[in-house]
Amino acid sequence: MRKAVRLIGAASVALLLLAGCSSDDNGAADSVATTTTIAPEPIQILVTNDDGVDAEGIDAVVEGLRTVEGVEVTVVAPATNQSGSGGNTTEGPLTVTDATTKSGYPAKAVTGFPADTIVWAIDQKGIDFTPDLVVSGINAGQNMGPVVDLSGTVGAARAAVTRGIPALAASQGLGDPLDFTAGRQQVLDWLEENMAAIADGTLTTATVANLNIPTCTVGQVRGQIDVPPATSADGYNDTPNCESTVADPTDDIQAYLDGFAPLSALSPTPAS
Repeated sequence: MRKAVRLIGAASVALLLLAGCSSDDNGAADSVATTTTIAPEPIQILVTNDDGVDAEGIDAVVEGLRTVEGVEVTVVAPATNQSGSGGNTTEGPLTVTDATTKSGYPAKAVTGFPADTIVWAIDQKGIDFTPDLVVSGINAGQNMGPVVDLSGTVGAARAAVTRGIPALAASQGLGDPLDFTAGRQQVLDWLEENMAAIADGTLTTATVANLNIPTCTVGQVRGQIDVPPATSADGYNDTPNCESTVADPTDDIQAYLDGFAPLSALSPTPAS
């Protein structure tokens, strides 16, 4: 995990070197001050999902994250679609193979559940570092309200925070076609907003950040809004109205239906 001491790389180290030992009329020696700048360590982001390593959503977010300066991306995802598997895990050693995302970015494919990708990467030392952030998604289909406990996307993010790693679960609302471009932009906006906290190790691991992005048939995503998860699934599959003028939705489902990208703080473990 990134610690504050790692940020020392952004400071300049001044070295005083003696040069040209010639003396002036007063016999003083000339000196030259040289400054060396140490580059800051990159932010390490582990990307996983529940739709499988070759899914369109994970490809969209990986390609987006790769454009962010100072970020390194590692992909460890399920080998096949594991939607609806929640936080399930597999007992014992996991089978892992080399793979690529849809655009050809190197990845590791885990034969198992979404949470297994975190087990393999962290518990079984599949990677040789602790990520600064886990991004799970972008899932094909919204994960809100009481449905979140069934979500493998959320399950992988929960597996990360219970290991002390901050995590974002991101889901793209259903539509034809799904607007993963909008989803990717919302993930990048969230990352920009939280970059400083990720860099200095202060981003919370007490909750999972759960972001849902509507696929708008009219208008465009109205931006992110912090709301609690809905307690009822009423309206869950209704079509969002991205031209709505509602300003204060009460929960994530209502915000989503009014064209916002709701951001909710989820507990690290399911409700039951």
